[in-house]
This record gives sequence, C-alpha cells and structure tokens, in this order.
Amino acid sequence: MAQSKKKRSRKHRGTPAGTIERAGRTGRPRTRDEAKKISRERRTQRLDKPPTWRGSINRAAIAALVFGVLIVLAFRRPVVSGVALAAFMFLLYIPLGYATDLAIHRFRQRRKVAARK
Repeated sequence: MAQSKKKRSRKHRGTPAGTIERAGRTGRPRTRDEAKKISRERRTQRLDKPPTWRGSINRAAIAALVFGVLIVLAFRRPVVSGVALAAFMFLLYIPLGYATDLAIHRFRQRRKVAARK
C-alpha cells in the first residue's frame, strides 16, 4: 500500500526527556544592518494597522485589574467596592483607550502622507 503521509526529510533528535531538538537556521546569518532593516519594517507594519476594539478591551481589562488591586491593597477599601470600581473603570477605559489609539493612528497616518509629499 502506498504511503499516505509524506515522510520527513530530516531526522529529529530526541532527548531522554522527550523533547525534540530541531536543526536551526542553516542559511547565512543576518548582518546587523539586515536585522535593523527587518525590525524597522515589522515595526512600521505593526503601527500601520488600525486600532481594534479587541485590543482596547484587553488593555482596559489589564488596567482595571491593576486599578482594582490597588484600591483594595493600597487604599484598604473593601473588596466589593474595589471590584465595583474596577468594573466601572473597565467600562470607562474601553472607549477612552480606543479613542486614544484611533487618534494616534490617524496622526501617524497623516504624518506618513505628509512625509511622502
């Protein structure tokens, strides 16, 4: 019967612990200038993406969690009031964070277009 799955072309080197060591990059190592260029390109690609609500929600959740913990620990408030304030701040941080991200994104895009001219 014919083999249905393609066999791997390189051998995996297993260790006694069960982990698999794979062969690394076999090509020519990058020069410092190439690495900088790639890093700059990746950064510009990341900054050119428009903001998302999901990113704002994640950031708001982290900020609200830190806020709630600080309220309870630093100001010695009851846990219930800390949770209530954290929930309120979470709902407040979402649109504020999105608006801030959007303003920064639009500023960067305008500056990018002005630099081309």
